[in-house]
Amino acid sequence: MRAFCGISSPEQLSFLSKGTFTTSRTRLSFPAKLFFCQAKFDDSGTDGSFNLKVVPPALLAAEKEEAKAVLTLFLKKQGLSNAVASRTINKSDIFIDHLVSKLHSVHKSRYLVGRELTTLEIRDALNPYLEALLEEHGNFMVDVAENFPNPPVKEKTILPVSQPNPTLDAKKLKAISRVSEIDPAGNLRPQVLYLIELGMDLEQIKGITQKYPSFAYYSLEGKIKPVVEFLLDLGVPKSDIPTILIKRPQLCGISLSENLIPTMAFLENLGVDKTKWAKVIYRLPHLLTYSQEKVKITVEFLHEMGISAESIGKILTRSPNIISYSVEDKLRPTAEYFCSLGVDVANLLYRSPQTFGLSIEANLKPVTEFFLERGYSIEEIGTMISRYGTLYTFSLSGNLITKWEFFLTMDYPKPELVKFPQYFGYSLEERIKPRYARMKECGVSLLLNQLLSLSYGDFEKALEKKMKKMEKMLPDKDKSNSSYDL
Repeated sequence: MRAFCGISSPEQLSFLSKGTFTTSRTRLSFPAKLFFCQAKFDDSGTDGSFNLKVVPPALLAAEKEEAKAVLTLFLKKQGLSNAVASRTINKSDIFIDHLVSKLHSVHKSRYLVGRELTTLEIRDALNPYLEALLEEHGNFMVDVAENFPNPPVKEKTILPVSQPNPTLDAKKLKAISRVSEIDPAGNLRPQVLYLIELGMDLEQIKGITQKYPSFAYYSLEGKIKPVVEFLLDLGVPKSDIPTILIKRPQLCGISLSENLIPTMAFLENLGVDKTKWAKVIYRLPHLLTYSQEKVKITVEFLHEMGISAESIGKILTRSPNIISYSVEDKLRPTAEYFCSLGVDVANLLYRSPQTFGLSIEANLKPVTEFFLERGYSIEEIGTMISRYGTLYTFSLSGNLITKWEFFLTMDYPKPELVKFPQYFGYSLEERIKPRYARMKECGVSLLLNQLLSLSYGDFEKALEKKMKKMEKMLPDKDKSNSSYDL
């Protein structure tokens, strides 16, 4: 394994090239059907009725902070300064609520079981939507955010991006027109009807076509249908097909016999579990379109880090996204950074590969500084991340700070978090506070690990066992006066 030393140089956001300011007038349009955050979810019953589950206010507030952070970073990547991005965020309350509603829509099942989303899950849910808005509205993303959902006609100073390509724009318009055309009988093209039957709507199909115009010209029998049926045969649920095609429409343009099947065989030889292709493809449909050379570069890096061939196969199966990270720009600098904290990089890569997709400057260093400022040493922080790799995927404002503040009110010493950093992975409102209140009510003390990781039944048993032990220690005259409410 390569020996690392020091922390890598700061990552740089890729800003757009500076140019002359221009002004333009435009009216932005939005779909007629908008989804606003109601902080509720519906769970269909067998009788067709709905049960509503309200999202805890604290969790909703945390999600808004996460959405603001994602939008801020997204705007900066489009070339906006810190000041402009911050000003836009302050004027975009309704749009932030809309982004939170997208989270609720994408991850409905997670909320129904009371599971908080990680920073990475939130970013993965929101960034594709923001990219789609950028494709549609281009320079006017600030207007979209500030004036959502009904932006007025106004003059706006903008930063120019690359000059529009009339040929490319005409190609996109022609492609969108093609998927919208109807025949004399009033029917859409067979390809479009087939996709609608799979669960897509016309706006989604137009969105795919706008980003990838060639999609409009794929034949149903020669391209689209064979790929879809191939995915279904692999065990991909029909309900997942629209998401996969939206993420990677190029799949329909690739030959099954010459590309997709050989690529899958290559990945299976590297250890990808052939029985889990449905989940792998859903997580990263791009994987089947990557060249073998790109995959080999990542695999060689994992070998270099000391990861066995068997473990590499498991990583590729559980977290195929690691292939999408640049080795030299992302994986290696991140490995060097964690090495500087004393972390076993191979172990972290195996247990939490998604952590290596985070920005060193925007995500990793702020979390390290957070714990340093609270009195933890570099060695202790290294131990925490080694024990709980997901720790660095949590946001400061939406997770770490609020849970830290509550931890200070608990009767635990600070080293308890070094022993059990998983504390930050539990819901504050649904797990930590109720469990702690119950323990205090019983007048006993459990380790932080016991307090949170035990099932409800085992937690109650642990409390009862502690209470009986304490009762035995009481003098006989006090036993008759002691009572516990279980």
